[in-house]
Amino acid sequence: MSTLDWPAMMRAGMLGLRLAPRDFWRLTPAELGLMLGQDAGGSAMGRAGLDALMRAYPDKTGDCDE
Repeated sequence: MSTLDWPAMMRAGMLGLRLAPRDFWRLTPAELGLMLGQDAGGSAMGRAGLDALMRAYPDKTGDCDE
């Protein structure tokens, strides 16, 4: 398992991108990488992929307080 270079990521996010600490910590490493211009190496999800996710994780109705 590789470890993340948190000091470098914090410098890039908070100094380079001028993110507030609260905004930095809300990002995933992948989101930070995209903001820094790193290619995610993938392509956008197509309709078939979305349909598969919707089948695997259907919305629940009537169970939430919203």
